[in-house]
Amino acid sequence: MGISMFVGTAATVFLIPSFCLAKTGLPLLMIPFLYTSFILFIITVVSHTAINLPLVLGKNPKTGQFPFWSILLFFPFLLFSRLYFHFKRIKRRGEPLYNEIDDELYLGGWPRSKRDMPPGDLSVIDCTCDLPHSGLIDPEDYICIGAFDTRSPLPWQIELAVRWACAKRVTGRKIYIHCAFGHGRSACVMCALLVTLGIAESWKEAEKIICKKRPRIKMNRLHRSTLEEWSKIRSPLKL
Repeated sequence: MGISMFVGTAATVFLIPSFCLAKTGLPLLMIPFLYTSFILFIITVVSHTAINLPLVLGKNPKTGQFPFWSILLFFPFLLFSRLYFHFKRIKRRGEPLYNEIDDELYLGGWPRSKRDMPPGDLSVIDCTCDLPHSGLIDPEDYICIGAFDTRSPLPWQIELAVRWACAKRVTGRKIYIHCAFGHGRSACVMCALLVTLGIAESWKEAEKIICKKRPRIKMNRLHRSTLEEWSKIRSPLKL
């Protein structure tokens, strides 16, 4: 189920009790339900593939933080996203939060604390637009190319991220690419990085390499079509 359908369903669930409460003569009680439904419907629209506008959440690409206005305005969705993350992590308790795909290249899920991150000197590529990066790493070693869950970073964002990662590798940094669970958005970017570094001939070969180390990755049609587009615009790495 794509994010638009999932969040749209949740919006409808919150809308129903707001109408019921309106008929009880206690209209103030309906406001939290109605507002939550309204915000979730907005996210349903902006996360649709025809629009796909994660920038609306205002996550800072250099710090991973949300501005105060975004927290106030989108609080229902940001809370919903955090609860969904914790629920899914409980269901996938048997899966490591991250895996080393190749030498000092890590792929995984959203780190809630330093303990959730690979050891050593890291540079982090964050592929989420709805989960904060809570100052776990210096801004100089962090970049966010946020995308909604089940969506993909744009081809130019992928190219930006892999060039940034290559520059960090030259300085001796390990690379950690993450989304919420390390299955879709981050796997897509990791595919591009493996190709750029010459570890894989194509993104399809890179996907097979990743599957051997992290079997539960699940790239969808959008991730694959984006990688096809990226393959056409990418610049060869000059060593």
